[in-house]
Amino acid sequence: MADLPHFDRKMSDAEGLMWRLEKDPHLSSTFANVTILDRPPDFDRLLHRLDRATYAVPRLRQRVQSAPFNLTAPMWVDDANFDLRYHVRHMALPQPGSMRQLLDLASLIACDAYDRTRPLWQFVIVDGLSGNKSALIQKLHHTIVDGEGGVQLSLQFLDFEREAADPPAIDPELIAAAQAAADLEGPPPDLLRELLGGSLRLPLGLLKQIRDLLGDPAGISVAGSAAADTIRSVMQQLSDTEAARSPLWKRRSLQRRMEVLRAPFGETKHAAKRLGGTLNTAFLAAAAEAAGRYHRELDAPVDELRSSMAISTRTDSSGANAFSLARMLVPTGEMPIEERFLAIQAAAAAAKEASATASLETLAAVASALPTSLITRLARQQAQTVDFATSNVRASPVPLFMAGAELLENYPVGPLAGVAFNLTLLSYNHSLDMGVNIDTAAVTEPDRLRDCLQRAFDDLAAA
Repeated sequence: MADLPHFDRKMSDAEGLMWRLEKDPHLSSTFANVTILDRPPDFDRLLHRLDRATYAVPRLRQRVQSAPFNLTAPMWVDDANFDLRYHVRHMALPQPGSMRQLLDLASLIACDAYDRTRPLWQFVIVDGLSGNKSALIQKLHHTIVDGEGGVQLSLQFLDFEREAADPPAIDPELIAAAQAAADLEGPPPDLLRELLGGSLRLPLGLLKQIRDLLGDPAGISVAGSAAADTIRSVMQQLSDTEAARSPLWKRRSLQRRMEVLRAPFGETKHAAKRLGGTLNTAFLAAAAEAAGRYHRELDAPVDELRSSMAISTRTDSSGANAFSLARMLVPTGEMPIEERFLAIQAAAAAAKEASATASLETLAAVASALPTSLITRLARQQAQTVDFATSNVRASPVPLFMAGAELLENYPVGPLAGVAFNLTLLSYNHSLDMGVNIDTAAVTEPDRLRDCLQRAFDDLAAA
């Protein structure tokens, strides 16, 4: 049991912020995954493994309980009515079972709002894919796990062999005891004790000062209070209200389209090394080239766009979310690949350093003192400064199997959170599998964007 990650009963400030931001549906933090399987899995066997997983990862059996007036972070409480079959479903595509049909279905599933009285996840096995293949559509709320946490979760129901033996059974009572022992604060308090026992991290007077200052941000620079010192660095991060740079991607909506693409892992990594950097820099460089190419093809060239990048801060003991966000301007004009690569390498390093000094947790701690209506407004303002989002997640370098079916392709789909598109990469079995989540009011030609991305990664691999 010692190797299981620890999950706190109470959301972190960052998780609580993501939860509250969903008052605005444009800021949903749901992410998904579309996995192509070589054949239909053994559904009963999968149910057995997932039942075991819900004990190893307690949040799969827990629902969210919000605190009155948001006086403290929401808490995870056991769902007394938990029903595994509600969360794990089985269906089939109509003929011809194309990838387009599957992606459209996955987009609909990902966009469906969660029932907030239940745990925040759903798995759907989809049979009838062309070539007698099947698929798994995973949908999880970001408060359960981040991208790398999702990879750890998958280890609970994936195998390294097609006919692998089932892992040892889990005793729910032992799991509960192990989680309690790992919790440095002892047994989880009830909500009333949490509210009345001094759990608020900031004194009430300081909370009021923060509310007043953020209601009038112009006063922060001249204020000398402790509240001003607490939030000045955060407000520096929020002070960038310059609009996103794209002349084409200005509109926002709740209309979504998924696209997927692949690139060879080995060739891309070797190209990155030849160019003097990492695979992540190569990923960002190809994304920037594709975004610029899209604009040039539509006679709207742009020299630079603003991208956001998720940076993992995960440790071996992290259970749920462990990441920060960085923003950077990336060059999108026509230029040699070497020049673009070096420029993005420098921009990414600076953005990573800046995100470390004004972390997401710091921002979320301040936001916890504010009304939900104010933080959603601030978040929308910040989203309007970003053109597109990126994320890079590592997975298994060898083939994996699920209930007797081999995973052939594995596409992550990250949340949009108010930007034009999200490009998320998952390295799996010598391939870079990428999912593109697109707001079609912004990117009116999603097929073109997908083609631009594919050509950019093909060119990079050949560099």
